[in-house]
Amino acid sequence: MSILKKLAGQTAVYGLSSVVGRLLNYLLVPLYTSVFVPAEYGIVTELYAYVAFLNILFIYGLETAYFRFSSQEKGYNYFNLAFTSILISSLLFSGVIWLFSDAIADVLQYPNRAHFIRWLAAILAIDAIVAIPFARLRQDGKAYHFAVFKLSNIGVNILLNLFFILLCPMILKDNPDSFISKVYNPEIGVGYVFLSNLIANGLYLLFFIPDWLKVKLTFNSSEWKRMMKYAWPVLIIGFAGVTNEMLSRAILKYRLPEEFYKGFSNLEILGIFGACYKLAVFMTLAVQAFRYAFEPFFFAQAKEKNSPQVFSQVMTWFVIFTSFSWLVLCVFMPYYAPVFLRQENYLIALDAVPLLLGGGLFLGVFYNLSLWYKLTDKTLYGAYISLIGAVATFILNWSLIPVLGYMGSAIATFISYLLMVIISYVWGMKHYPVPYQTLKITGYIVLAGSGILIDGMTEESILKSSLIVLIFLTLLFVLERKSFRNLRAN
Repeated sequence: MSILKKLAGQTAVYGLSSVVGRLLNYLLVPLYTSVFVPAEYGIVTELYAYVAFLNILFIYGLETAYFRFSSQEKGYNYFNLAFTSILISSLLFSGVIWLFSDAIADVLQYPNRAHFIRWLAAILAIDAIVAIPFARLRQDGKAYHFAVFKLSNIGVNILLNLFFILLCPMILKDNPDSFISKVYNPEIGVGYVFLSNLIANGLYLLFFIPDWLKVKLTFNSSEWKRMMKYAWPVLIIGFAGVTNEMLSRAILKYRLPEEFYKGFSNLEILGIFGACYKLAVFMTLAVQAFRYAFEPFFFAQAKEKNSPQVFSQVMTWFVIFTSFSWLVLCVFMPYYAPVFLRQENYLIALDAVPLLLGGGLFLGVFYNLSLWYKLTDKTLYGAYISLIGAVATFILNWSLIPVLGYMGSAIATFISYLLMVIISYVWGMKHYPVPYQTLKITGYIVLAGSGILIDGMTEESILKSSLIVLIFLTLLFVLERKSFRNLRAN
């Protein structure tokens, strides 16, 4: 249990930077939904969906490959090799996007906004360049440094958003000749979301100055090929994963029939769905925090004889936590959602959020299961699984959006992640058996899902929602009382 406590401690620190930090960043959503109409927020939703795809391309699996190779072999400096590779490719990729920014803006139906594309190209380059330095912080167990760097970026981003979107317009309204007019252009509008992100990301380049002074740009073709042999399936996995998460927001505007939702344009519905999707980010961030800690953990723990039993315990407690989170977030949604989504129009897509949160839960289970193909160097199997999920996501979105609208996208997310979990479990038990408590973890997911269904089908009441949560906690305590005693003892 002491090993699990260490993992929980690492997850908590990473959670400070990813969950808590992004939660602070998420507090900008009420600002966006109060200042920007759905069509404007739709621009943010769509462009950041494409950024998610490009982030995978810019890093192309080298982050995970760096973990694998640096943990096994100490005789070669894989940091320098991975950093050199990503530095060169990032400058090349961003340069191409910058060069064709006008054409890209026209294709996306955002004329006269090519500067948005150029800013995003710079953001992508910086994110990729600092990926390996951040990976080394995780590899070295420097979770607190990781948290400080991430939180500083988020804090600056929040302040810049408040400055450009809220403070500057207020000052200029009363004092049009203020010095603010020298640094603020009202015509940029929603573009300040991207500009703030770019300036905040520039801080990363300052944070890692000690690394820049020590890094040696180097390239060894044989070692690079070894890393890429491991990394390219991870790239496919990443693309497939982001397809499952982002495809709906990338194609909803184009696949949704006009006037499907009376009184709303497709771009407005994209903005509304994107804003409600933000409510599902609570689950995604919890999974992300766990993933930051778990990835280096299982590579190190795999050398121990009892590692399968430890991995099983990790899975059980992960499902308990995320099932409880799924239940709480869903049953209390009517009370916190209006606080974040300030305009009433943004609330019409709330019925999709429970499915999106459930999909996030299954994504976390899939990350847990992924250790089998990473530890056995069978990352190609992970690529197969992720591609199956991506194909399912595409087919379901393509067929369901014209019929069910954004609910079709939510259903597609839920089903595709569940499918990936089932396939990964079956294949994993053949190649790297782990004694997962399958019946128990399935029971917790079904229990949480049943509570959500009951809450949704009955009259809204905070007392009723609290009772459902209390029943879950009571059953949890009864079933896990022995495990709780072991945790206290250790």
